[in-house]
Amino acid sequence: MEYLRTFTNTGDLVLWLQGVLGFIALAVVVERMVFFQHARGRVADLLLGVANHVRKKAYAEALHESSRARGPEARIVHAVLMRHSLARTNLREIAQEAGQLEVPRIERGLRVLIGVAMIAPMLGMFGTVLGLIESFVEIAGAGEDLAQTALASGMFRSLASTAVGLAVAIPAYVMYLYLYGKARQLMHRLERTGIETVNIVCDSQQEDRIVSFREEVEAREKVEQGKKG
Repeated sequence: MEYLRTFTNTGDLVLWLQGVLGFIALAVVVERMVFFQHARGRVADLLLGVANHVRKKAYAEALHESSRARGPEARIVHAVLMRHSLARTNLREIAQEAGQLEVPRIERGLRVLIGVAMIAPMLGMFGTVLGLIESFVEIAGAGEDLAQTALASGMFRSLASTAVGLAVAIPAYVMYLYLYGKARQLMHRLERTGIETVNIVCDSQQEDRIVSFREEVEAREKVEQGKKG
């Protein structure tokens, strides 16, 4: 009997564990909110400045501007500019690889959050079972007059464990869905930034080819005119 009473006292430990899970979920949410807030760089202004430098063939200035900017989008722009002389296909691969390197940073902590949302109600159910066991242990050792009071007290403790578990799990899951949506939006912005940066660089390469071809044609025309003269 004493062994069962000691075993069921672990219901208090379950409540403490649920409190720890709630604290972990809160810490993850705060850290992720700060991360997404800092990740909101002014990518439109960055691309505009980079495009102006690239048109002037000032790649050093473009690299310097992208390195000064903050956020994952700026790192993708910088990665593409570092290999600006490559073909479009290779530049696309570089942009994709740079984006994939950002995924772990973007999704960090989300698994912890969904884990809290799954474990917390399970701990609540475990605490409920322990509370019911404790109730039956107290009823078995109590007199007829105290049996009803012991049963009510045990049911309250067991249901409180379930309630705490749900109180932790529901906000954790809601915040997981919200942060997951923010992560998907950021990854979409990274993909779009990579595509636009590749287009900027490749358009500049195309202009170089047109100018080079035009100069070659003009040079041939001058040679032919010289021969005729």
